[in-house]
Amino acid sequence: MDAAAGPTYRETGFEEQHRVEKFIAAEAELLDDHRYAEWIELFAADIHYWIPTRMTRTFRERNQEIAGLGENAIIDDDFIALRGRVRRITSGQQWSEEPPSRTRRLITNVRIDARADGNLDVRSNFWVYRSRLERHQDWFVGERFDTLRPSDGPYPYLIAKRKIVFEQSTLLSPSVTLFL
Repeated sequence: MDAAAGPTYRETGFEEQHRVEKFIAAEAELLDDHRYAEWIELFAADIHYWIPTRMTRTFRERNQEIAGLGENAIIDDDFIALRGRVRRITSGQQWSEEPPSRTRRLITNVRIDARADGNLDVRSNFWVYRSRLERHQDWFVGERFDTLRPSDGPYPYLIAKRKIVFEQSTLLSPSVTLFL
């Protein structure tokens, strides 16, 4: 999207918007309730789950702020790696999540672009609060870029692609073991 030209999108109907927002809310609920085995089923087998690094740049260099594909990333997972992260976190042996964090996710400003191939490109903003142990608290803020693929399964979509961009260039949290 060219920021100078403003946002461009193809209109989706109210029903589609509502269905996507319900799907996003259901996903957030699965994560906040620690129902990771169900959550992983929301992803397509060819998922690319990616959190690129963000660098602080001058105004003129702002188009270089987010690392590109193949460059530094906080997370760059396919389905097998993502499922492995779920197995570790649910095993009780991942010390940074034992006991588990308490989280709350707010997903807002959902924008949908219907593609010609039937998939949906969905942009949304997120704020995730995490409380650990007795006193540790942190939060993560940013934007998600998802590609949703229609599905005949229990949920109306599968997540085929997810890119997460944090607003922070330096994450002050001692770990990024939660899912976004």
